[in-house]
Amino acid sequence: MMDYEAVIGLEIHVELNCPTKMFCDCPNRPGDEPNKNTCPICLWLPGAIPRFGYEALDKAALACLALNCEIQEKSAFDQKVYYYPDLPKGFQLSQAHYPLARNGWLNIIGEDGQAKRLRIHHIHMEEDVAKLVHEMEGKNPISLVDFNRAGAPLIEIVTEPDMRSPHDAMEFVRLLRTQIRYAGSSECSLEAGTMRVDANISIRPRGTDQMNTKVEVKNMNSIRHVGDAIAYEIERQQESLAAGEPIVLHTRLWDPVKKVTIAMRGKFAGPCVPDPSVPPIVISREWLADKIARLPEMPTVKAERFNRQFGLSEEEAFQLCGEKETADYFEQVMAFPVPARMVNHWLTTQLLPALKEREETLPASRVTPSRFAELLTLIDRNEVNANSAKTVLVRLFETDLPVRTVIEQGGFSQVSDASELEGIIAGVLEKHAAAVADYRGGNAKTLGFLIGQAMQASGGKANPKMVRELLIKTLTP
Repeated sequence: MMDYEAVIGLEIHVELNCPTKMFCDCPNRPGDEPNKNTCPICLWLPGAIPRFGYEALDKAALACLALNCEIQEKSAFDQKVYYYPDLPKGFQLSQAHYPLARNGWLNIIGEDGQAKRLRIHHIHMEEDVAKLVHEMEGKNPISLVDFNRAGAPLIEIVTEPDMRSPHDAMEFVRLLRTQIRYAGSSECSLEAGTMRVDANISIRPRGTDQMNTKVEVKNMNSIRHVGDAIAYEIERQQESLAAGEPIVLHTRLWDPVKKVTIAMRGKFAGPCVPDPSVPPIVISREWLADKIARLPEMPTVKAERFNRQFGLSEEEAFQLCGEKETADYFEQVMAFPVPARMVNHWLTTQLLPALKEREETLPASRVTPSRFAELLTLIDRNEVNANSAKTVLVRLFETDLPVRTVIEQGGFSQVSDASELEGIIAGVLEKHAAAVADYRGGNAKTLGFLIGQAMQASGGKANPKMVRELLIKTLTP
């Protein structure tokens, strides 16, 4: 079988988190009752004139800058003509000929562990279309149209065909989502539909530079699905060519249940003509300089600072800065006198998993940075041990009481009184004489068993460090 390589490019739609739609004052609020947020403009009634919203431009520009793009001095909207039930006026306002930005890039870590630059051809603004809702009326399928989404502000990010594997595509989407979230332009949720990824995939003999017929794959609502769909499509195209079947230009859907791509429709590109109702956008140097100044600290820069300022390893800092909310929360906790490595450990191994289990977010959680810092301070001072602290952390999700009150009411204070611990240890040694003999006979592993028994006898409240020290002292002749 011939050795092929994949050529992959992505088209990524991102819904900007503006309060209103792009060309009218209707709320841009996903999840509302169908057709609640509409007006003559977004319903595309005859005679309605679109009014461009400048907040959409503001959010779009920040996203473009976060992706290292060059904002163009002049951009303009076109009428992208096609006919479909979700677009009854027969065209979509989109920047086909003069996009807002060009020549962006992101650096990912390739499968070989080396940095790899993936280029962005351009980013353009456009309005979203309505949403088709397919239902059954008795035994008959029907399609309904919800115009709440019609006119929502979007940017479309079109990459160069620089990706060669599912890994490349997944890492690019993951990093792009992080960058745009840091810029504050969108939540970029594949699950909620505020980010939608289409992949254009073709294959060619490895070592050549020819561009072959590509197939577009849609309907991928997670980063894992992006990788799975691309991997399947590469294999499908290889098998087709091996069987002597040509690759035909068309669009396919990803079925995440069956884990296959399914033919959807032929690929059609309608005409794009300049729109006379929306004036061109002209960017001044002063306006652009203001947007550059407003761009927040990006994750790579933040991770480098966390490495220097807090003594985290490069890997720890990189992982911590993957989500802006997590990095911001960490920094707020670090305003208190707590060890950075300890904060990072408890945040990533205890707090974040607990939040995920409860389907909560850091900003909305009762475990505020100050309460989390107080709990970690008490652990650091040996006033509560790690096991008890995990139980206290769970209780903090359910109450607004002060941390010390929760500890006192639950009896979680750590036992560090030597005489009390000696009494507990004496009882354990008497009960487990065989383990004592094993330890004194040279089986050092028995010490861990005895420590565990002592901790259990104390109700999990004993100071484990002191328990270990007292056991060794007692067991040593």
